[in-house]
Amino acid sequence: MVENGKHGFRGCFAGEDGVHSGFVGGGRSADMLSSPAWLTLEVKYPDRATAFYEAFLELDVLSEAPDEAVLAAGDTELRLRAPGTVPRGGLHTHYALTIPEREYDDWYDRLDERFDLVEHTFGDARSLYFYDPQGNCVELGERAVDGDGVTGLFELVLEVEELSSAVEFYTTLGFELVDDGRDEGRVRLSTGDLDLELWSPRLGIADARGGVHVDFGVVAEDPKSTAREVADDALSVTSVDDGVRIRDRDGHYMTLVTA
Repeated sequence: MVENGKHGFRGCFAGEDGVHSGFVGGGRSADMLSSPAWLTLEVKYPDRATAFYEAFLELDVLSEAPDEAVLAAGDTELRLRAPGTVPRGGLHTHYALTIPEREYDDWYDRLDERFDLVEHTFGDARSLYFYDPQGNCVELGERAVDGDGVTGLFELVLEVEELSSAVEFYTTLGFELVDDGRDEGRVRLSTGDLDLELWSPRLGIADARGGVHVDFGVVAEDPKSTAREVADDALSVTSVDDGVRIRDRDGHYMTLVTA
């Protein structure tokens, strides 16, 4: 496992055998894409989901409406959206949030009282896994970061039908290929700030699955020119208030926004 020099944390990927491969984030992708702006999950009842994330992850509520709530996961928005609009939020989505390493034991002890936790160690970094009421697999990974509580989103897993074409699509957008486990049904990409895992339908650590029809945002240096690179391969490319929304061939929505 290789340390990510930009943020001082170690990335990890679960293969079929539970072994995690190392990577170095960054490269040319850092010039095009950078940090995650938001992740949207589909929930039946946003108010109940909000109460869950407030209680167990101590996330602050930024806004709340009958059909969608927005919480702060560090610098990333966690959007909890009821069915009824498009893009929908992701279902059974595995994603990972950063917590300071000095707080890890406290988080583990607190959550272990209510959840059947799964824990894995990657080099000298530990992660714990549990499920929210909607069936999303939440990972908390310890990192050498400043701040308190959840400080951001560092990993997102998407389920895709055909790995090679999905890898080509996202590397054209600016993600860097950092761990090619195509033979095992998974590939890891990175911007340096966000690790994107593409999985064929499968189970990973803690029986996690990649999300379907996931809606997420990523900061881009030039959203329009970046989106233009995949215009012929995307299901749609649309200008929106936030930036440029791209729908890939697996039905995931990624919106490119400026910082």
